[in-house]
Amino acid sequence: MEIAYAQETAEHVAVNLNAFDAIWSASIVVKLTLLCLIGFSFLSWSIIWAKKKQFELVKKSDDEFLKYFWDSKSWDEVYRKIDEFKTSPVANVFNAGFFELQKIAETLGKSDSDSKKPRLTGIDNLLRALRKSVDLELTQIESRLSILATIGSTAPFIGLFGTVWGIMNAFQKIGATGAAHLAVVAPGISEALIATAVGLFAAIPAVIAYNYFVGLTKRSEMELQNFTSDFANIAKRNFFKEG
Repeated sequence: MEIAYAQETAEHVAVNLNAFDAIWSASIVVKLTLLCLIGFSFLSWSIIWAKKKQFELVKKSDDEFLKYFWDSKSWDEVYRKIDEFKTSPVANVFNAGFFELQKIAETLGKSDSDSKKPRLTGIDNLLRALRKSVDLELTQIESRLSILATIGSTAPFIGLFGTVWGIMNAFQKIGATGAAHLAVVAPGISEALIATAVGLFAAIPAVIAYNYFVGLTKRSEMELQNFTSDFANIAKRNFFKEG
């Protein structure tokens, strides 16, 4: 009799340990927790895909612009073609710097009749314009990365909340039935572990992607800073008088 009961209990537990059955039979709190985590996972993957495409486009467009910039004979030539590089952060920084140079030229000086180079003062204004443009581009590059960081840091704890709730329900069933055999405990433990698993499933890709994109952001920041330095040095040598 005991053997038959044990076999029947094992079969019953095997059926109820199915993941979908466990989710379906879970409490409303655990279901809402799982729904929240699944939503986080979809949001995370959509951001990962969008940021991947963004960084690929940024690298491609920056490489194309820098090649054109260094191959060009003058900045006027680059400026005339600037609309072809709208997706390049480096091109946008150049555009901001060149526009500031034009404003300084209109305000403070005329072209030197011998060299045909504007004798300008106002390098500080140019540097401020370049820094502002770099900050704006980095803000756009870093957009939505904070969402990945938030998902990566909070999803495991949300899953843990579902786990604790499921285990609490399991103990309540033990107290209500007065029995602690596997058929009573297993469903609650099962739904609890599923909450943990879904939380990790949402968090792990978000954390990996966040760290990867932060590395790409630092690379873009370095490229922008290097270009800013080159632009400022060239402008100082060719457009600004000493003193």
